[in-house]
Amino acid sequence: MSRVGVLLLAHGTPSSLDEMPAYLTLVRGGRPPSDELVHEMRENYSAIGGRSPLTDITEAQAEALRARLGPDIPVTVGMRNWKPFIKDALAELAAAGVTRVIGIPMAPQFSTLSVKKYIEAATAALPDGMQFESVESFHLHPLLIDAFADRVRAAQPKPDERVIFTAHALPVRAIESGDPYADEVAATARAVAERAGIATYDQAFQSAGRTPEPWIGPELPQVIDDRSATIRKFLVVPIGFVCDHTEILFDIDIQAAQVAREFSTTLRRTESLNTSALFIDTLEDLVRTRL
Repeated sequence: MSRVGVLLLAHGTPSSLDEMPAYLTLVRGGRPPSDELVHEMRENYSAIGGRSPLTDITEAQAEALRARLGPDIPVTVGMRNWKPFIKDALAELAAAGVTRVIGIPMAPQFSTLSVKKYIEAATAALPDGMQFESVESFHLHPLLIDAFADRVRAAQPKPDERVIFTAHALPVRAIESGDPYADEVAATARAVAERAGIATYDQAFQSAGRTPEPWIGPELPQVIDDRSATIRKFLVVPIGFVCDHTEILFDIDIQAAQVAREFSTTLRRTESLNTSALFIDTLEDLVRTRL
């Protein structure tokens, strides 16, 4: 009889500023980053305390899921671009006697440039005799929608406050080649708005890569600019992310908030899902429906 294990898949983040060049080299597919990019990213990380909490929170999410599933189902974390690497997490599961792995990318919406790459990395690193199957998308899972809507309700949006749902930007070429990501993000936004009773909202993309090619929009600063003539308060709801990391703590809390101040407006955001009970409910259901 096969033993099942769970692998939470994520992007990865350096644990110190000294690791930034090596980390960015992995992110860039082996191409060394420029000194300017290393400096910029070190500055961004320094602004949020010197490191991103991504790994710590993903580990905490794994621990919470482990408590739900019980001791018979090991749960581990594997990162594509930094430690703990996906291949090492799979080796750990194999050492525990796991022969069938359920992978859960920690990104609700499928993209060929994120989720697909996590799955490919896991498939390529699979130990002999191990079977791997992955969740590809859970962007409309009822419990996920509940989890985001709960965060919106907890923020108590004011009548004069504009809700902006955000997700990570993607190169235009990916969408034009058939990537479903943008459609799935829009579907998540609609579902959360309906569940939370938000009648009107905007949707924006954030954290575009530093490349010359065009990325999908509108970007969050552009939406703030466009709306600031009539709206003075914004509530950002990052539905493309499931925990705090630099895209939340720097790109929204520092960068976007500064843009809002420049337009004499205010910006705040909903709390990230992190280890919320409803989000752990979501993860548990994704596993149990595949057992």
